[in-house]
Amino acid sequence: MANSSDNMKRRQVSRVLISVSDKTNIVDLAKELNKLDIEIVSTGGTSQVISDAEINVTSVDSVTLFPEMMGGRVKTLHPLIFGGILAREEDINEVEEHNIGIFDMVICNLYPFREAISKNLDLDSLIEQIDIGGPSLLRAAAKNHSRVAVVTDTDDYEWVVDEIKQGGLNLLQRQDLALKAFRHTAEYDATIQSELGSRFGQEGLPSSLHVTGIGSPPLRYGENPHQSAIFYSDLLSTTPSVSNSEQIQGKQLSYNNLLDFDAALAMVTEFEDPTVIIVKHNNPCGAASADSLVDAYNLAISTDPMSSFGGIIALNREVDVELSKNIILSFKEGVIAPSFSPEAREILSTKENLRVLETGSLENYERSFSLRSLDKGWLMQESDEATIDISDCKVVTERSPTKEELDGLQFGWRIVKHVKSNAIVFSRQKSTVGIGAGQMSRIDSVKIATFKSIPNAENTVMASDAFFPFRDGIDEAAKAGVTAVIQPGGSLRDQEVIDAANENGMTMVFTGMRHFKH
Repeated sequence: MANSSDNMKRRQVSRVLISVSDKTNIVDLAKELNKLDIEIVSTGGTSQVISDAEINVTSVDSVTLFPEMMGGRVKTLHPLIFGGILAREEDINEVEEHNIGIFDMVICNLYPFREAISKNLDLDSLIEQIDIGGPSLLRAAAKNHSRVAVVTDTDDYEWVVDEIKQGGLNLLQRQDLALKAFRHTAEYDATIQSELGSRFGQEGLPSSLHVTGIGSPPLRYGENPHQSAIFYSDLLSTTPSVSNSEQIQGKQLSYNNLLDFDAALAMVTEFEDPTVIIVKHNNPCGAASADSLVDAYNLAISTDPMSSFGGIIALNREVDVELSKNIILSFKEGVIAPSFSPEAREILSTKENLRVLETGSLENYERSFSLRSLDKGWLMQESDEATIDISDCKVVTERSPTKEELDGLQFGWRIVKHVKSNAIVFSRQKSTVGIGAGQMSRIDSVKIATFKSIPNAENTVMASDAFFPFRDGIDEAAKAGVTAVIQPGGSLRDQEVIDAANENGMTMVFTGMRHFKH
């Protein structure tokens, strides 16, 4: 293992290979290298740009004595190129025998495959944007970083030239650049397999996992101040999401903010009517649909005014003046909506720390696969997009639901799937009244929902994300004033639970569908 002095020892640069698709600042870079009497070897298009700037450059084909072939798909794949990159000290005899010129640095970036995706090119045109020689050059140079520096990011040109002027790059710098190159090619390959998988019509869960994301600046911290964190966004995604939202104002988004914004957005997109969702610690603490967002907001707040303090608000319509005035009446962490009127923006800006995210139209919103990490592994599953219409549910009690109860059951069922299990939601028509989340026993969730709904639980309906294993949850809900229940059914004691509902004059429907959320 190299000692600290070896790590800081610089290696001079005398010969550089340049092959770039993105030619940003390449002429300025070439001028600086030329001033330092560094030989520049370059491929077709790049060589022409450098030559047109009256900078000395040697073309690759004059080194290999082979022309660029097959529309430029074959140009650098030659022993005189890769031998010059991969050669080590122990290879000196072969280098001299085959007259191989040594490269000290490779400057390369790749065909713009991601940009090609965004242009909706046909499959044949898209495939032409899969770089072959470029990733090979980067991997070869990165592999031999003990001798060769590899540069793939145009933002690194300036500092790299400064280091060359001081005698070259040291080992630690070459290691950093090598890791950057390997990450770049890994991201490139992951992007290709993801897009081609879609183009080739492959659906469902993949047999192997390859994830690529671009990191934001590090977050202030993770769930707690002693944990570091960063947010990686999927740059291939163009549908509405927290990743693709524009932050209009407010403090930097935190780890917990991002989780809550994501949860709130997933919930509010369940509804077509004007809807407001208030999320706290990844669970809803209030939700409502109404004829206007202002009415929905007031109903959502009334579910649990105390818990909504410091919450995240999601809305599925443009935020106007009246609603923005209501929002700033109490402390909120953030607001996310498709759009905000200019006047609403001005009002919200009076709370300068309030985080405001604009998603654009939610019309094309869709959840991606769910990916969660375990220690030394990952879990992936399809997102829980399944839904059921209340008219398709089975009434299992002597009494059928009224129209008002049906509205409440449908609304509660849409909300309960977003509540951490064990989950219970009390609702009345199209607004929540009490929510019990994340308890180890279902009866405790019922008790919490009851507590949260006091004194407003009379004539409410109850949604449960999974079946009731005993009748106690039904009896407890009946005491609070619940008149109707929606649940999956499927317990060994279903009849006991149905009997409890009948004895309490309640109506109950079975969905046959469970919505656990761990």
